[in-house]
Amino acid sequence: MDVVLQNPKTDIEYPDSDGRRMSENDLQYRWIVTIRGNLGVLFKDRPDVYVAADHLIYVKEGFPKLRRAPDIYVAFGRPKGDRGSYKLWREENIFPQVIFEILAPGNRTREMSRKLLFYERYGAEEYYVYDPDRISLLGYWRKPNGLLQEFTIFSQFISPLLGIRFDRTGPELALFMPDGTPFLSYDEMFEQNRIDRERADAEKQRADAQQKQIDAAQFEINRLMAKLRAAGLDPGTNGVL
Repeated sequence: MDVVLQNPKTDIEYPDSDGRRMSENDLQYRWIVTIRGNLGVLFKDRPDVYVAADHLIYVKEGFPKLRRAPDIYVAFGRPKGDRGSYKLWREENIFPQVIFEILAPGNRTREMSRKLLFYERYGAEEYYVYDPDRISLLGYWRKPNGLLQEFTIFSQFISPLLGIRFDRTGPELALFMPDGTPFLSYDEMFEQNRIDRERADAEKQRADAQQKQIDAAQFEINRLMAKLRAAGLDPGTNGVL
């Protein structure tokens, strides 16, 4: 009897979901969507930057339990495209360089400590933990010794890799694009897109109306010139027009 040998790596399943909700409440969800959406806009013209939210990151083939699902992450050097999960061995072993976690009441200190160690071990260079209930923001930088060093962002800070600015001088955290444009919520983005479309439509209507006027004027000129020629006059030589 023939024996079929199975490849233990290729036969292992890597689920695209860990069965957990993306967020525990509206506040956490809004922040996840806002940060993910604005980072997507920021890097929309960069084909080598992949931005995702609530994705499982698998770090070693054959070990499906070695995984984490950060709220948002940014991977430089990876192409855009739909993925069910992020498998390091299929991504040229490039671990996402920037990680965001948005805290909810259900997050536990032990859980967050495990996440920190995971991101530290596998290559995150910047790691941000925001608690929207307490309006507290922690940042982590990778030091030359390979460890992620914690620091508290009290006022303003610019991400070295993203170029975005964190601002805590107001009543709540504000984020800004490198050009100073504030991050917009989903609703604000939708409204801005509506306004931009209306402006574009109005501009097109004005351009179309102007072109119609030009075409009408040219038509009238051609009609008059045709009448002159029919009368035996040449507008080009007799100086009539």
